[in-house]
Amino acid sequence: MKLLRAEPAAGIVWIRQAFQVFLQQPFGLAGLFSLCALVAYAVSWIPVVGGALLPVLAPAGSLVFMIATRRVVAGERPLPGALTTLLAAGRPRLVELLKLGLAYLAASVIAMLIFMAIDGGATAHWMDAVSTSASAPSSPTSPPPPPLPDARVLFSSLLRLVLLALLSVPFWHAPALVYWGRQSWAKSLFFSTMAIWRNRGAFAVYGLGWFGLSLVFAMVFSVLVALLGVPQKPSLGAVLVFVTAVSLYLTLMYTSLWFTVAGCFGIDADPPPPLLKETLP
Repeated sequence: MKLLRAEPAAGIVWIRQAFQVFLQQPFGLAGLFSLCALVAYAVSWIPVVGGALLPVLAPAGSLVFMIATRRVVAGERPLPGALTTLLAAGRPRLVELLKLGLAYLAASVIAMLIFMAIDGGATAHWMDAVSTSASAPSSPTSPPPPPLPDARVLFSSLLRLVLLALLSVPFWHAPALVYWGRQSWAKSLFFSTMAIWRNRGAFAVYGLGWFGLSLVFAMVFSVLVALLGVPQKPSLGAVLVFVTAVSLYLTLMYTSLWFTVAGCFGIDADPPPPLLKETLP
């Protein structure tokens, strides 16, 4: 595999390509996301080990979406081919993918311990206060105002975002490098970090693009809720609109994963997307 250098504008190209591919197979990709969400929900209910299995399966989940996206680009259907292709990868690659999931679990636990040590329970206390304030009886003229977050809660929220961002860097390309590059789990983490650092401008634009789209999705949701005439308690229509909007947004994000990989690595002699310059590792 060849390491490529992406221009900053490639970040927008990756997002645009995700929209183009999604429009080719909207029901197939949305169905794949729904299937992954259903599996994650079912796994979370497994006693004792359910919570630990979710991060272990996370790399496989992102990889199956990359395979599905690549199939759509090739003019094929994402389901069930993406699942069968992953399962037919062979024992060595599946074992490395499992090791990658275990590494993700360990990194997630370390990140959570760091957050808990610095947060000290401030976020949990604030959320309990908000819940108590919202459930307290009040008259129509004087509803109880929810407590405002203090500086420690705001800092904890920022810390959580930073830890999630740092955690995603080594694992971003790692599943693809294990599967297509046939790298070990440790080597894939190293080259994933190197690729994002080399192409940090493109990923900065990519992240800002998705942040802007999240604001657009939030505004569209607010308008739809207002049109539905929701007073104070959410109605079934508002919940359905919210779930649909979030599912669509996440499906598009996962669809773009393959293009970030193809934009940073030359895989199987495939031609790179536009706005790329090939460099030596």
